Amino acid sequence: MIRSAFNRGWEVRPRSGPFAEFMGPPAPYVEVTLPHDAMLGRERNPGGTATLGFFPEGAYEYRKTFHVPEDYRDKRVAIEFEGVYRGAMVYINDEFAGQRPFGYSAFVVPVDNFLRYGEDNEVRVECRTHHDSRWYSGAGIYRDVHLAVGNMTRIPLDGVRVTTPDVDTDQAVVLVTTLVEHDGPTRTTVDVVTEIRDAAGAVAATDRSVVSVFPGEPATVRQRLYVKRPALWSVDTPTLYTATVALRDGSGDVDQDQAVFGIRTLRLDVDHGLRINGEPVKLRGACVHHDNGVIGAATIARAEERRVQLLKDAGFNAIRSAHNPLGKAMLDACDRLGMLVMDEAFDMWTQNKTDGDYGLDFPTWWERDLEAMVRKDANHPSVIMYSIGNEILELGNPSGAAWARRLAEKVRALDDTRYVTNGVNLMLPFLNDVVAMVNDGAPAGAQHANLNAMMAAMDDAVNTVSASEMVTTRTAEAFAVLDVAGMNYADSRYELDRELFPNRIIVGSETVAKRIDTNWRLVLDNSHVLGDFTWTGWDYLGEPGLGMVGYADQITPETSPAQFLLLTARAGDIDITGHRRPASYYREIVFGLRTAPYIAVQPPSGYGRETVSGPWAWTDTVSSWTWDHPAGSPVKVEVYSDADEVELLCNGEVVGKAPAGEAHRFRAEFDTTYRPGELTAVAYKDGVEQGRHRLATATGPLALVADVDRTTLRADDTDLAYVTLTLTDADGNVYRDRDRQVSVRVTGPAVLQGLGSANPLTREPFTADTHTTYEGRALAVIRPSGPGEITVTATTGDCDEARLTIHAK
Repeated sequence: MIRSAFNRGWEVRPRSGPFAEFMGPPAPYVEVTLPHDAMLGRERNPGGTATLGFFPEGAYEYRKTFHVPEDYRDKRVAIEFEGVYRGAMVYINDEFAGQRPFGYSAFVVPVDNFLRYGEDNEVRVECRTHHDSRWYSGAGIYRDVHLAVGNMTRIPLDGVRVTTPDVDTDQAVVLVTTLVEHDGPTRTTVDVVTEIRDAAGAVAATDRSVVSVFPGEPATVRQRLYVKRPALWSVDTPTLYTATVALRDGSGDVDQDQAVFGIRTLRLDVDHGLRINGEPVKLRGACVHHDNGVIGAATIARAEERRVQLLKDAGFNAIRSAHNPLGKAMLDACDRLGMLVMDEAFDMWTQNKTDGDYGLDFPTWWERDLEAMVRKDANHPSVIMYSIGNEILELGNPSGAAWARRLAEKVRALDDTRYVTNGVNLMLPFLNDVVAMVNDGAPAGAQHANLNAMMAAMDDAVNTVSASEMVTTRTAEAFAVLDVAGMNYADSRYELDRELFPNRIIVGSETVAKRIDTNWRLVLDNSHVLGDFTWTGWDYLGEPGLGMVGYADQITPETSPAQFLLLTARAGDIDITGHRRPASYYREIVFGLRTAPYIAVQPPSGYGRETVSGPWAWTDTVSSWTWDHPAGSPVKVEVYSDADEVELLCNGEVVGKAPAGEAHRFRAEFDTTYRPGELTAVAYKDGVEQGRHRLATATGPLALVADVDRTTLRADDTDLAYVTLTLTDADGNVYRDRDRQVSVRVTGPAVLQGLGSANPLTREPFTADTHTTYEGRALAVIRPSGPGEITVTATTGDCDEARLTIHAK
């Protein structure tokens, strides 16, 4: 079947059923281009769901009119939805045609029986959210939609599967498996012609087979092709091939499909860990949610590509989807850019985590949703592991272990070329026991008196409980069904299990950023530990305030529940606009990828005050030497470095020297005073300067600067331009303490897809054309609607306007 884009010409409104319309007229439809997030434009309010970032839940309906030619009577027609959140119901000309409860599965709706040929037809999609997520889910048709048309004899969607069972330097065996369907009145015979081309477009291998297909009895065609001197896919050299499969009879091509794939090998053992193409690879991993910051849940291809590129630039080589299957656009980007993937199926199985979540549908739909995930992932070389779940509550009992076995074996039956894991939090199945352990020995009535102490105690308790005999015994079966034991916040088991379970291979499927130095040492020292996936690589909407740092003297019984302004988790190495935070540079140093030191400064306003934070928080630092405080104010400076010693200078004068490197957790700290000018850190190893980092105070007139990531775009709705808006001085130093409200105007064939900042505490929407900067920065996202010249103009009250031009071709 041939896919064609089906994203334009849609309308959306809050759902209005026929009975509701007796009470008054429905809201009008609004034109949209998919992918679209219907939740992002809703007004946040204290009555909204906190985990969703206080966005309201609701139901929505989309519709689109499309013409169906008369000659489609002799074809098969379907609509493919890559993702609808959530509880999708699909109607064609007001007749029910299909549904999908899970919000993250791609699904196909055959529509032949409902079409009016030679006429206009209407597709309508209803969806709803109802306290069904622990993070910002978004809502609506948030991933791509395709119209698929095929002949009576055809290759179904995702009907070409490519594997590389035998690979060496001289030759690779490429097995191309093609499913052929036929709905004609009698059997038919066609040639299956397959051609493999390399990245340069040169033909690398060809094959021709004959297949006879009977009506209603799909035939599987397996072709072994041989690619000489293959260019192998890896993180560093993500070389891709294309397999084109055509069905031909005496009249020519009957149908055609393509599969993009990579040639690579995977091996796994306790002595070498993970090997790709024979080379050991340690996973420098980032957990990521599915939202795209200021454009919400809309999965636009360029947004996914940019996210993967920035994560890779920050030192990551692997991502874990949290906690749902990734979309095709993200996987395509990972293939092209060289990013390994742990794709995760579910956040819950038979026990609910929220009142209306997927647990209600899991017993009925789990097999179909696993099939959808594997079908989507099968040809992507970036995917190396399937995770069957995250922090599943029932894993501590035999029924939970039995479910783990069912899911793992189902995945293996669908795809035995990757490994199966599960992100297991070893505390959650034993939560009552954990609470007792945390409170054990505390004075009566004082167990939870101090929020900071409680969070620290819980943080320690996770590792304590994880290493206990109780957990060892009660999780043995659940881990035994896996190829790789995924452990969330359980680094205490890494070396323990080397002795207790000598054949167990482990991955740190979820860890906290502040432990990356000790965790990474465990990864390096233990071959059976594959790597570490931090929570999180990229900040996300919802779970508001998870990684926030506050001050004890600001938290009172009156203010602590008032979290309505909280929007983001504030837990990522990279914020929602793509700006790297200090933790990201620290991690890069720990990974051994950066030799220059990095300066991070705690705000002078917080000096000497008790901080309140949870396990997922970094220190309250920014990389700036521009503060709205008088000279002489005390301040704490952190310098991250793998060198032996760091020297700190302010305006050329030595502030002090301090040891750094792994023995000191890659961190040197200095108590000093704020003096405007220049702050410099110099790192020394064996007495020789290894690198330096400089911060300068912003001075002089305030300027609004606009920079765009690319000045030439594709003239279609899959591309985006990211315009960074920064308040600086004449030398480019950022005024992080003089935030302004910035307005953005777009002229030409484009729309303002989103405008916002990384401020975790805000009421401002991302769908307006005005937004306030945060720490001197904001981000505008521009989406082209056709070819031509696009002008973006940004203004604020006391600066000259910033203007730039983008070309869509």
